Amino acid sequence: MAELCRTHSALTALDEETLWELTEGHRARIVRSVCPSRLTPYLRQARVLSQLDEEEVLHSPRFTNSAMRAGHLLDLLRTRGKNGALAFLESLKFHNPDVYTLVTGLQPDVDVSAFSGLMETSKLTECLAGAISSLQEELSQEKGHKEALARQCQRLQERLGHAEARAESLQQLEADHSRMKREVSAHFHEVLKLKDEMLSLSLHHSNALQEKELATTRCRGLQEELYLMKQELQRERLSASCERDFRERSLKMAGGLEPGAEELSRLKEENEKLRSLTFSLVEKDILEQSLDEALDSKQELVDRIHSLRERAVAAERQRKQYWEEKEQTLLQFQKSKVDCEIYREKMTALQSQLAGLQKERDQAYAARDKAQVEISQSLTEKDALRREVFELTDQVCGLRQHLRRLQAASPQRPKQDAGPREPYRREKQRLVRMFAIGPRDDSDCSSSEPQLWSDLSATSSRELVDSFRSSSPVPPSQLSLYKRATEDLWEDSWSFSFSEVDWGASPGAKSSDTDLDYEIVDRADLSDSGSTPKLVSRGLCVSASSVPVRRRPARKILSQVTALAFQGDALLEQISVIGGNLTGIFIHRVTPGSAADGMALRPGTQIMMVDYEPSFKAVLEDTTLEQAIGLLRRVNGFCCLSVKVNMEGYKKLVQDLEAKVATSGDSFYIRVNLAIEGRVEGELQVHCGDVLHVTDTLFQGRGCWRAHRVSPYSTQDTERGTIPTYAR
Repeated sequence: MAELCRTHSALTALDEETLWELTEGHRARIVRSVCPSRLTPYLRQARVLSQLDEEEVLHSPRFTNSAMRAGHLLDLLRTRGKNGALAFLESLKFHNPDVYTLVTGLQPDVDVSAFSGLMETSKLTECLAGAISSLQEELSQEKGHKEALARQCQRLQERLGHAEARAESLQQLEADHSRMKREVSAHFHEVLKLKDEMLSLSLHHSNALQEKELATTRCRGLQEELYLMKQELQRERLSASCERDFRERSLKMAGGLEPGAEELSRLKEENEKLRSLTFSLVEKDILEQSLDEALDSKQELVDRIHSLRERAVAAERQRKQYWEEKEQTLLQFQKSKVDCEIYREKMTALQSQLAGLQKERDQAYAARDKAQVEISQSLTEKDALRREVFELTDQVCGLRQHLRRLQAASPQRPKQDAGPREPYRREKQRLVRMFAIGPRDDSDCSSSEPQLWSDLSATSSRELVDSFRSSSPVPPSQLSLYKRATEDLWEDSWSFSFSEVDWGASPGAKSSDTDLDYEIVDRADLSDSGSTPKLVSRGLCVSASSVPVRRRPARKILSQVTALAFQGDALLEQISVIGGNLTGIFIHRVTPGSAADGMALRPGTQIMMVDYEPSFKAVLEDTTLEQAIGLLRRVNGFCCLSVKVNMEGYKKLVQDLEAKVATSGDSFYIRVNLAIEGRVEGELQVHCGDVLHVTDTLFQGRGCWRAHRVSPYSTQDTERGTIPTYAR
């Protein structure tokens, strides 16, 4: 490279590819060292960069650092050809001379003749002046930055001095703390020694007290022995004094007798000697006997002393045992005290939680009372509105009767006078099934109408009152249903009486109003095609055996809950159900020809509620399959089922059952409060406190539940099996 570029003029003599090979060979060093914001002013003066290129290089959000910006600048200059390479190398002379030397192998020289001539001399001078000013600004900024760093260094040194002083104070405090800890440990050891000495002194004191008690007991025994010896000595003295008196008394008696022969005196002397000898032998025997008794008493005392010593040793051993038991009892007492404190804290926490629950319960009670008050107020308002409706209905009935009398009083009015009465016609006729009410013949039609309408008014008024005030859950009887149908016909007949419909007109004339698409058909014609019903053109005067029949079938709203009343004898023999508390209770099969089949109950119908007796009314929407079958098994007579069509839920449940994804529609969780051993194959062994996921409350038709054990770590179902039902 030095051989190729020995002079500055040699750079201009090189072609484009060689210049860019020189530049690309040191691209890594260039993008790390070059600052694009310094080079762009010169490059713009050399007209190799535009303003948009400069803004893209310096401010584009794609380039997050100076290396990316320098690389993009090189890519843009390469598109400018040879001029771009020369301008870039000349800009390196001013701002990065070391990089210029690295790339070209030449020393940077700011001589005007050494430039490539891409710009004029004046502009080059201005560029050089601008570069110098920018360098001076950078130098001033560097100086300011250096001064700031110096100030920051001084502040850090001050903080370091404070930290060192604080560290010295902390070391002093740590030394004081260690010294105090040593003193405390020394005092603690001294206290322990004092406690040991106090314990040994107490032991010595107890031993001295025991020895004192033993000495006192021994002294008491010796005193008793001394007292016995004194009594024996007194007894011996009394016996000796008695013998001495007896001897003296015998001598006095012998002295009182007359002197006999010498032989008699000699015999007396021998007798005396013998007596004295005998007395000495007796006394000797007595003394030996007393000695033997003294030896026996001494041996007894020695044996007693030995027994007392053994008892003392046993008492000492028992005392040590009691002392150890006392220490253990004290330790247990301390543990019990700590446990008591813990239990007391737990009880305090439980009491606070209980207080919170009681507060929430009181709030719930208050909310319930408030809701009950609001419900009672709404019911009171509803009753008042019903009474107002009842009064208004009576007024309307009276007005209709008055208008009916006016019509009966003027039966010969022309047909065109019916035009003003058309405003009384209702806009839309309700679609109901009912019997047509009218006289049997045309002759007494006008005469019987007032009485008929008055009877209907009274009947409808009573039925309306009964309907408003009805509170019995029993379904209405056939008579009540007939009365309500009669009331509906009476209300609808008024609109028919004021309409100008020609009952004998063509079907096209009758079909003008699609909402009143009814025709009067005789009841006998419903079974066999009989005679044509009697029709009149004015008023509602048709035969009593006629009934209005709707021409087009009624639309069935699938999402609506429908109440069906029928004779449900042995209801579970008429229908079979599937489902559970998660999916709902669905009818799965219906016995052909049964009362349920006659009520158009089909598979896919969801049972919402069953009403069998005044005291038996149950909602099956959230009940399990076991509970639902138990409730439906009790139905054996006239019942009322609230049902709705839910084919989507039924099909999904059947698909899950066929695919063996589930065995029923039940799904709920329980916590077991007892341990169950799995004695039979298939039974789940559970422990007290386990959480189980019950998925079938009537598994395989047996009285057991199918459950899964829930893992306490992953809260997922693990092993499965059967468990006894809640009733079992």
